[in-house]
Amino acid sequence: MPARPAFLFETEWVPAADGTESAYILRMTNRSGRSLAGFSLTVSGPGRVDPSGEVEGARIEIRLSNHTRFVPPEGMVLADGDTWSITVRKLSWQFRHWNDGARGAYLTLADGSTVALSVRPTASRSSNAPFRRGAELWPVPAVPPVPVSVIPWPEEVAVGGRRPLPAGLTPKAADAEGEAAIGAFSGLVEALFPADGLVRSEAEGGLPVLLHRADGMGAEAYRIDFAADAVSVRASTRTGLLYGLVTLGQIWRGARLHPASYAFPATGHIEDRPEMGWRGMHLDVARQFYATAEIRRLLAILAWNKLNRFHWHLTDDEAWRIEIEAYPALTEIGAWRGEGLPIPALLGTGAERSGGYYTKAAVREIVALAGELGIEVVPEIDLPGHSFALLAALPELRDPAEQGEYQSVQGFPNNCINPAREKTYEVLETIFDELVELFPFRTIHVGADEVPLGAWSGSPEALALLERLAGREAAQSHARRLNVLTNTHGADDIEGSGAAVLQAVFLERVQKMLAARGCITGGWEEAAHGNVIDREKSYLCGWRSVEVCAALARQGYEMVVCPGQVYYLDMANSPDWAEPGASWAGWADCDKLYHFDPVEGWSEAERRKLRGIQACLWSESALDRAIVDRLVFPRLSALAESAWTRPGAKSFERFKAIAALMPVLYGYP
Repeated sequence: MPARPAFLFETEWVPAADGTESAYILRMTNRSGRSLAGFSLTVSGPGRVDPSGEVEGARIEIRLSNHTRFVPPEGMVLADGDTWSITVRKLSWQFRHWNDGARGAYLTLADGSTVALSVRPTASRSSNAPFRRGAELWPVPAVPPVPVSVIPWPEEVAVGGRRPLPAGLTPKAADAEGEAAIGAFSGLVEALFPADGLVRSEAEGGLPVLLHRADGMGAEAYRIDFAADAVSVRASTRTGLLYGLVTLGQIWRGARLHPASYAFPATGHIEDRPEMGWRGMHLDVARQFYATAEIRRLLAILAWNKLNRFHWHLTDDEAWRIEIEAYPALTEIGAWRGEGLPIPALLGTGAERSGGYYTKAAVREIVALAGELGIEVVPEIDLPGHSFALLAALPELRDPAEQGEYQSVQGFPNNCINPAREKTYEVLETIFDELVELFPFRTIHVGADEVPLGAWSGSPEALALLERLAGREAAQSHARRLNVLTNTHGADDIEGSGAAVLQAVFLERVQKMLAARGCITGGWEEAAHGNVIDREKSYLCGWRSVEVCAALARQGYEMVVCPGQVYYLDMANSPDWAEPGASWAGWADCDKLYHFDPVEGWSEAERRKLRGIQACLWSESALDRAIVDRLVFPRLSALAESAWTRPGAKSFERFKAIAALMPVLYGYP
């Protein structure tokens, strides 16, 4: 029987009711057998204590975003068996879900040593329902609405009959591209379904699948023909051949796992092509780190869903995750968090050193695998905001005369790389040179989101540049934003401000820098501030709403639509406390996501600027990987069908009947 922990740590959310304010209560009970004095309690988020918040029973010694250190009242001694209670009011946002409270906690004792605390999910007085974790999939019906199991649903399905299920498939090719498609498919099914024997030789009972190159088909289009003795797949490209094999593999698995519901066709054909060219998923690996093995499995799942873009969010305030040989400090400092480090425990990590980064060898391995699977990788280096980790590693990028403080929406102080420093561009030139060598898609996303309204308001260098660009009055007005809390309760709206002028200068130069290297520049929608980036060499990810995306398309920007209310997979599946996830953009269950129209109300001219859609997973809650499974699946497959299948051919009833056959990332219950 395990020993009882020396300290019991619990948190509780008390919603506002009957005229009383909401409260976040933290309790730490001493069960160590001795009295405790001279100690502190450190907790980390996702929840954040607001700078204007009120705290009872403690004072705050350190606050950095969601990292908060509480110190007991002066002279307090916590006897064995006693409980220390802290009540926090006026958080940066109201809690909505069980994962909103502290996910990591530790004590710092009088001698400087630390003790990790076991952290339970935050309880709520409004709900005692069991906390939900793991993917929730619908059962496969006895009589589904279609005879074969395919997601996303093809353009044309004209199949008939039911042949005895072959033991597996034996793909055969006549050229190098076909052989490459077979190799990719074999690796894919080995990664996802290693014991199925889906790909096997004819000696082991495999059904021949003949691959043929056929001119004139779209880059990702394919055709499958079913006959008694073999199956043929035709496509113009390796990716088209791979997608045909994926469809066959899905059909085979449905018939194998649910033979009473799904068939392997005896005759007929499937003809298919995607509705949208950009079908993507964004993954934030800065808030929480994902090992190379996790990325490899995610890529396999993307390919099984015929998704073709992986937007890899490699840097943010919380971490820098990619090796840059010219600046080893970026990963030596920026990739790690913990007690006493430049970046403290955040988002549930503890006092111990934790984190990680991708070596160049790992990046090359991931990019090569993605290429085999028909996936282009888009790295994101978030600039000029969200750069706390970058600046912790390279403090020489700060204006040495900068004073005072501005804060980002996530509560990071002075987190923007300075557009007035030549050293900024020297460093970025070097970083981009190393990135271009790693990512052959030649598309680099530079963020450009959530620059605080007060950014650079204490930098004499930045204010001097602003005065040259917009006049003395603009510079003086911007300087008055120093030490003023701005934009702490929502996305930053800097349009027309001094921060927007300075960001525009920065982005114009960065975009030209990338264009000179043959690269397309990606950005979040805020990159449109100042109207300076070249629309022919850039695209934007629209995250606020379909209407904002349409307005930007109308201005000539190519758009990837990913509104937070629906396509941000970190948003909870429902408003229930028992559901994990975030809530700032609302919530969306699979039904809502599946039926969402990403171009509702768009004109024909605006639709011509649509690149496609993508799901985004921000990782504040992802320390618990069972939460990832619950948030991502089956919504990722719903996004895939929305991107691939013609709107008129979609059917949620059909989708629900097949979704349980799609792979999940971790498989937590």
